[in-house]
Amino acid sequence: MSLRRISLVAAAALLFCAVGISTARAQGRSVTDFSLKNATNTEVTLKGFSSDQAIVVVFVNPNCAFSKLYQNRLAATSAAYGAKGVRFLFVNTPINLEASAESAEAEKIKIKVTGGADLPLLTDEGQLVSSLLGATKTPEVVVLQPANGGFAVRYKGAIDDNPQIENYVKEKYLEQVLDNLLAGRPAGVTDKRAAGCLIKRF
Repeated sequence: MSLRRISLVAAAALLFCAVGISTARAQGRSVTDFSLKNATNTEVTLKGFSSDQAIVVVFVNPNCAFSKLYQNRLAATSAAYGAKGVRFLFVNTPINLEASAESAEAEKIKIKVTGGADLPLLTDEGQLVSSLLGATKTPEVVVLQPANGGFAVRYKGAIDDNPQIENYVKEKYLEQVLDNLLAGRPAGVTDKRAAGCLIKRF
């Protein structure tokens, strides 16, 4: 076997191992608890939802065009899966459109966006929760599932594969993950890159 071929085989093996490790980390990560504030400034804790089938933490911003495009989709998904024991937490997260690589696209589609369903927004003081869960965009979702006294991270990323046009959606990542978890199966996909407005870090 030539040196070049050996190098290619070794590189492929390393890449395979790296992907495997990354997937294992995504599936094996967990959090113990965090707190948010609701509209009445009352603390809402993650541990309070330990009896739910799953918890979907959704990072949104009312001024983000992408968040607006997802409002009705998120409201419908929340209603449908809420009846199945899935809790949705909508977190109002600050954005920095000027620093966003996709802000120009967001500005283009903003004029197309009309009003959407109202979502019960929670406040993430000090951005502790978005930092803890590694959120970088709005909208972005993190799916948690009660496990071993904590909450395992089952999925992080995009809601579906078409942020701009709902009728053109082909892959509903969030719903696929929730269907798998509710059926007692592994989540399947563990992460998908979210498209949206960059979260502003203070």
